[in-house]
Order: sequence, then C-alpha cells, then structure tokens
Amino acid sequence: MIGEASFYGLYFPWLMLLCLANLALFWLVRRGLVAVGFYRWVWHPALFDIALYFLLLYGLCHATYLLQR
Repeated sequence: MIGEASFYGLYFPWLMLLCLANLALFWLVRRGLVAVGFYRWVWHPALFDIALYFLLLYGLCHATYLLQR
C-alpha cells in the first residue's frame, strides 16, 4: 500500500484513492441501513457513522493488501 498512483502526471497516494472508494461504499451501506430502519436502534448516529467508515476503510485496505500479495 506504500506508493502512489499517477493520473495524467498528478500523483495521488493510495490511501487517498482508497478513502474516496470507501466513501462511495459507505454511502451505499448507510443508505441500506437507513432503508432498513437500523438507525432507530443506534444511540449516537454520528459516532456510528464514523466507526462504520473506518471499519469499511480497514476492510478495503486489508482486501487490497491481500490482492497485492
């Protein structure tokens, strides 16, 4: 995961690209949880959203690490 990706001469760190991909995944998961009504059971939705974002980011980073091996 160390390194960067080049897009038309602009270098972006891999973590930034993973965070952007994770943002799209987070929006999809959050919309699904809202549609199911899961947030009625959550005590503090903002804290839950932050934790969910970082858990998804960890999973995405781990999955890309395993694919890289």
